[in-house]
Amino acid sequence: MADGHVHSEWSWDAARGDMEATCARALEIGLPAIAFTEHADYVRAFAEQRPVDIHGYLESVERCRSKFPGLRILSGVELGEPHRFPAEVSALLRVAPLDRVLGSVHTIRQAGAAVDMSQGLLTPEAAPALVREYLAELLTLLESEQPFEVLAHLDYPKRYWPHAELAYRETDFEEELRAVLEAADGRSAVLEVNTTRGAEPGRGLCPGPIVLGWWWELGGERVSFGSDSHEPAKIAAGFAAAAALVEAAGFRPSDDPAGFWRR
Repeated sequence: MADGHVHSEWSWDAARGDMEATCARALEIGLPAIAFTEHADYVRAFAEQRPVDIHGYLESVERCRSKFPGLRILSGVELGEPHRFPAEVSALLRVAPLDRVLGSVHTIRQAGAAVDMSQGLLTPEAAPALVREYLAELLTLLESEQPFEVLAHLDYPKRYWPHAELAYRETDFEEELRAVLEAADGRSAVLEVNTTRGAEPGRGLCPGPIVLGWWWELGGERVSFGSDSHEPAKIAAGFAAAAALVEAAGFRPSDDPAGFWRR
């Protein structure tokens, strides 16, 4: 099974990222394939936020492919809010073919500015409405013509939900989540199961078993796995539990170790 969502030093928020060390770690734990999906963010929710240096990144991928011939290394990007930045995304994707392109949403608009869901928005009082706002933004992404294959961490706000004060229940957002899943299936997207670097499943497994069950019910065809690692030690973290959950939902591994799981 491949880790299809990994960040290295080429992502703006991966201070401990190291592509070569990540490849070495992948071989150490027996991972057959890995996809480096660096942030291509054009929002400025954080002062240091910037899109990937695609040329430098691709050179680094080629160096690692030469240095680690026993590991299948996929090139890729995680497009953040690409529907808001079509010209920038188009220019980036014209540089070279990429093996894995993720689409994601991290921010919503607040008072005219982009605010990441990690930036303290989700108080117990505000969280339900803000999650619905986030899912509406995600639906807009899916209904756009942006050329991504994998929908990453569709319930990203779950990581930052005030779990100690308020229970997070997918069923509270069933209508919105099913609309997102239907749109994803309509464009033949792959649904990522993101383990949030092995975090406790109630917070970190994005999505969990209920949403995966809806994906199956709605006819979703493919699932990928991503640790969302930003440092070598976290690659494939939580994958054993995630694989068991995905298999229980009805999906099966591909013959291709870098391939997606299918119905």
